[in-house]
Amino acid sequence: MFKRQVLLECISALLILLFVYASLSKFLDFRTFYKEMDNQPLPNSWTPVLVWVIPCTEVAISVSLIFERTRLLGFYSSLVVMGLFTIYTGIVLAHFFPYVPCSCGGVIKRLTWTQHLALNLFFVGISIVGVVIQSRKRFQTISITKQNKNSFV
Repeated sequence: MFKRQVLLECISALLILLFVYASLSKFLDFRTFYKEMDNQPLPNSWTPVLVWVIPCTEVAISVSLIFERTRLLGFYSSLVVMGLFTIYTGIVLAHFFPYVPCSCGGVIKRLTWTQHLALNLFFVGISIVGVVIQSRKRFQTISITKQNKNSFV
C-alpha cells in the first residue's frame, strides 16, 4: 500500500510539473503562443478560444492532481489531454499536414516530433498507471467505509 501511494505521488508530481511548466510557458510568452496557434492547420477562428482553453485546462489538471478528492479526475483528464496531444503528434509524423509549427513552450519546443511522441507516450502511460492505482485505492476506501458502517449496525 505504501509503495502504491509513493508511486501515485510521484506520478502526480511529474504530471503537475509537466502541466504547470507547459501552461506557464504559454502564458509567459502569450503573443508567440497565439501566433503559433494561429499557424496551426486548424481553423483560425478556433485560435482565440484555444489559446485560453489549452493552458487553463493544463492548470486545472495540475490543481486537480494536488488533492486526493479530485486526483482520479486529474488522472483521467491528463490521459485525455495527453492522448489528444499524442494523436496530433502522430498525425504530424504521418505528414498529414504540409507544415506544422510547434506551439509548445520552453524547452519542449526544441524537441523533434519523434521526441514529442515519446514524451507524450510516457505521460499517457503514467496517466494510465495513475488511473488504475487511484481507482483501486478509491474502490478499497469505499469498501472499507461500507464495512465499517455495517459493523456499527
